Amino acid sequence: MALSQTEAQPQPSPWALCVAPMIDVTDRYCRYFHRLLAPNARLYTEMITTGALEYGDVARHLRFDVSEHPVALQLGGSERDALVKSAKLGEKWGYDEINLNCGCPSDRVLKGAFGACLMNQPLLVADCLKAMQDAVGVPVTVKHRLGLDYNDSYDFVRDFVGIQYNVGVRVFIVHARNAVLKGLSPKENRDVPPLRYDMAAQLKKDFPEATFVLNGGINTAEESTAHLHTFDGVMIGRAAWHTPAVLGQMHDRIWPAVTRLSEGAVLHAMHAYLQAELKTGTRPRQITKAMLGWAHGKKGARQWRRHLSDPDQMARHDAAVLLEAWELLQQAALISDSTPPAIRS
Repeated sequence: MALSQTEAQPQPSPWALCVAPMIDVTDRYCRYFHRLLAPNARLYTEMITTGALEYGDVARHLRFDVSEHPVALQLGGSERDALVKSAKLGEKWGYDEINLNCGCPSDRVLKGAFGACLMNQPLLVADCLKAMQDAVGVPVTVKHRLGLDYNDSYDFVRDFVGIQYNVGVRVFIVHARNAVLKGLSPKENRDVPPLRYDMAAQLKKDFPEATFVLNGGINTAEESTAHLHTFDGVMIGRAAWHTPAVLGQMHDRIWPAVTRLSEGAVLHAMHAYLQAELKTGTRPRQITKAMLGWAHGKKGARQWRRHLSDPDQMARHDAAVLLEAWELLQQAALISDSTPPAIRS
């Protein structure tokens, strides 16, 4: 008997392609754009602290467009009751997942005693995650590093994961570097500590029933495909910001049968979105900044970036700025195509 396509080719994990939570980057405007590029990718909010939800404008932090599904809320915090309350809010607002940040190494999280430093308190993390799981019906997941400072021991991360696994956590997003809490900036923590994919892979071997998503240093569609032979998913960060087109390329490899929007269709969808958002008081720059790298590698990319970041153009508060930048890009491509090749000596 011939196998069906579903039986012959296992479906990708719901976490097969994720866009990392990035502070000051993955706001709802950026996520809307990323959804147009990758229909099945899992999108994450910026890290939102429990304090921001308790004392701040909840709607401003949690509002999102229905098209963003599947979308996950990442929380920053270390107090169980506050995390439970925030998780409930996330579920109420319709998020598909609640993720706890145990990987951010910035000064901000150190002062708040959460983020990467929580890896030193695995029992506290487990208590918080268990309480959150008991409070909501959506998956509660954790994002963490391999270790802290210069401790390269596999036992450290294995024990951290094992303690969370024992309270029911089944999805782990592993940034395959250590977090150096003193001496490196957040930017340096993204590049300086060495990547140790082999250690992350060992976690998958030791906890085969859990879902492991690899984060760190994944910049191309080819790399994403290679890692999916070992891990259940990949999470890309700065690549989705600096070269957004790669998000669509990765999507094509993971879900080849899913038709994505053409570049022109994405452009016009973003133009309509910008028009609608301008009526609510949104500043154009809040939306166009996510699109600056979309033309990376194309003729006219500089003109595209310049037009969409020009203060005078932004001050017009006119959605036409997006169509104008697109026209500049198309003109540059036509000029390039019509230029005869240089005569070789």
